[in-house]
Amino acid sequence: MPCAGWLTWLNTNVELYQSLQKLLADKKLVDSLDPETRRVAELFMFDFEISGIHLDKEKRKRAVDLNVKILDLSSTFLMGANFPNKIEKHLLPEHIRQNFVLAGDHVIVDGLHAESPDDLVREAAYKIFLYPNAGQLRCLEELLRNRDLLAKLVGYSTYSHRALQGTIAKNPETVMEFLEKLSDKLSERTLKDFEIIQGMKMKLNPQNSELMPWDPPYYSGVIRAERYNIEPSLYCPFFSLGACMEGLNILFNKLLGIALYAEQPAKGEVWCEDVRKLAVVHESEGLLGYIYCDFFQRADKPHQDCHFTICGGRLKEDGDYQLPVVVLMLNLPHSSRNLPTLLTPGMMENLFHEMGHAMHSMLGRTRYQHVTGTRCPTDFAEVPSILMEYFANDYRVVNQFARHYQTGQSMPKNMVSRLCESKKVCAAADMQLQVFYAILDQIYHGKHPLRRSTTDILKETQEKFYGLPYVPNTAWQLRFSHLVGYGAKYYSYLMSRAVASMVWKECFLQDPFNRSTGERYRREMLAHGGGREPMLMVQGMLQKCPSIDDFVSALVSDLDLDLETFLMDSE
Repeated sequence: MPCAGWLTWLNTNVELYQSLQKLLADKKLVDSLDPETRRVAELFMFDFEISGIHLDKEKRKRAVDLNVKILDLSSTFLMGANFPNKIEKHLLPEHIRQNFVLAGDHVIVDGLHAESPDDLVREAAYKIFLYPNAGQLRCLEELLRNRDLLAKLVGYSTYSHRALQGTIAKNPETVMEFLEKLSDKLSERTLKDFEIIQGMKMKLNPQNSELMPWDPPYYSGVIRAERYNIEPSLYCPFFSLGACMEGLNILFNKLLGIALYAEQPAKGEVWCEDVRKLAVVHESEGLLGYIYCDFFQRADKPHQDCHFTICGGRLKEDGDYQLPVVVLMLNLPHSSRNLPTLLTPGMMENLFHEMGHAMHSMLGRTRYQHVTGTRCPTDFAEVPSILMEYFANDYRVVNQFARHYQTGQSMPKNMVSRLCESKKVCAAADMQLQVFYAILDQIYHGKHPLRRSTTDILKETQEKFYGLPYVPNTAWQLRFSHLVGYGAKYYSYLMSRAVASMVWKECFLQDPFNRSTGERYRREMLAHGGGREPMLMVQGMLQKCPSIDDFVSALVSDLDLDLETFLMDSE
């Protein structure tokens, strides 16, 4: 039986449900449970009931059928979201065809070509790749409709209410309050960003200076390069893979008393010969777990950087602890005879990000696998990984490891400062775009039936919460693959970043190597996985209960320019 089908069967097993229901109804017994066991029992009950097990037999079967249909529709939608579009080649000007794949009489467009310097290439890619497909449109509408039917069947007013139970936000009303307040705070900054981007477009293309949705990624990159001179080739020599791994080792050792040791895997233990095995060892507790580092590009490998669990940590019946085993997967270039693997600044930041997930898994010490490590609410799961990005952008941390691979020279402070400040160029507009995506996700998973088509909702939401015009005969939502895995939860990226920002500024900014703060971080946030309510973990770390306004202020303050860098640029 496939994994998803097996889980559906378990979540609809009446005998298991009734046993758990009987346990939770016994107050004396519940009071005798430790907090984690009680939470896991409640999470199991939640999983049971969102699958409809508490319903009568007929409705329970209906819930199972809906779950199966939703899985099928999700798979179909994901395939369609990544499928290229094509157009007869005579419909495109000859001088831009070479930017796309030619197949007989057709041009194949498999993406937005957002970084192309040619405005016409970006415009053509946008209009062709996002041209609506009727089958994909029906699939999305069916997916949303069936999710809503399932939510109502099991007792929720919307799918979003069902999806957000147990998260930091807890309900869609809080999510919308967060997103709308953030949008209000960003509005003036976003307008200024659009003015700057339009100014650059006017400078480079005075004949066609209207700002369109295909313009910001390219022109903001031009502005970034012009202001800060952050050509990757200047940075890569300082970020060899070996230096970056040593940087992580130094950081973890100072913060947490942890070291990373390379181990030789047994014959047949790894799936590719260039996969490396790391033992994660604490100075007094000993071995904490293993990380398999699948870092290098290969033909049959997914392009997405990610972290996933092979074996979750748990307390075994004999009292020993089952150590966690995870994989950290990147797509780095191979070294050559004369050149080590050199990382761009973005690759270095991704390495730190994914290692944040891996250490969350390594340092979780939960009693049950169900809540180990990153098995926690979505809007909390990204906090440890995003927090690592703040460390990766702090000169005091970078100075510990960034050395030129040939000369041994340390990376100059102004290079790190310029790199950090360059990320703030047009960052308000970038964040506003994420707000738009997150609000669109909430509307799609909110009250049904939807009052208009998904494309009309996209148009209205884009114009209200992003500001650039909707392009007729496009349907970006059909490429929004996050609607499958992050349905009603796309806001999680922004909320996790807000929490990480607060933790950084209030706990680590003064001293990114402070051991007592590192130990508190492990104790309050990493050790519990999903075994404690996420807001309680955030409160334990911050030593206060943050408000929505606190989250919004943290995100907006990240956009402020650093005065020291500004003065350096003025010299």
